[in-house]
Amino acid sequence: MIIFPAIDIRGGKCVRLTEGRYDMETVFANNPLAMAAQWQEQGAEFLHLVDLDGALAGTSVNFPIIKSIANSLQIPVQVGGGIRTMADIDKMLTAGVARVILGSVAVKQPELVAAACEQFGDKIVVGIDARDGKVAVQGWTVSGEMEAADLAVQMKSIGVQRVIFTDISRDGKLSGVNAEASVALARTAKIRVIASGGVNSLEDVVKLSRLQQQGIEGVIIGKALYCQTMTLPDAISAAQTR
Repeated sequence: MIIFPAIDIRGGKCVRLTEGRYDMETVFANNPLAMAAQWQEQGAEFLHLVDLDGALAGTSVNFPIIKSIANSLQIPVQVGGGIRTMADIDKMLTAGVARVILGSVAVKQPELVAAACEQFGDKIVVGIDARDGKVAVQGWTVSGEMEAADLAVQMKSIGVQRVIFTDISRDGKLSGVNAEASVALARTAKIRVIASGGVNSLEDVVKLSRLQQQGIEGVIIGKALYCQTMTLPDAISAAQTR
């Protein structure tokens, strides 16, 4: 199972939000590029980047930083936040990003996601961010009034090969990952799932790792690494548990 260290960028800094709330922000580093290099040095095999400013603005705001990270690392990066058009997708991939994460457009413009999958294949990932089972969009500030499972099934039908599932109510709270909802989504849609939100302990990692055969492909870890409730090398080791 792949461990994805998370770097959320806002105002050019590496931050973490609680429950996706922009008024509950903690700054963990002033230099996202240096943080990315640190995770690579500690053994990360894939990096997860989010442009929080872009998610709100509807267009990439921190693109220069993202491009710099993608070009500086030897490991691949996946990026989400404010990517809403085919031109946005092409811009990210041309800049060296390995995977592009589509969120709001999956709800609002599924036909764009279908076209992106046709053109870019598995470089397209859909982010399904849910609160109480309902999808949230626009930087988690607006409810999409759609069930997460229904969206996953729809995305699978139009060519999406993997989704990132985030339980917003747990994100940034270190309250434990929602493994049950993550694997239920994988089973229902018959799609690969990267779990996210609330990861706190190595037990969370081990629990997800044992669900690999049921569709769990990886887990995104943010605050737990920054608050040092676990180390990245230990998380990578725990991810090998069967």
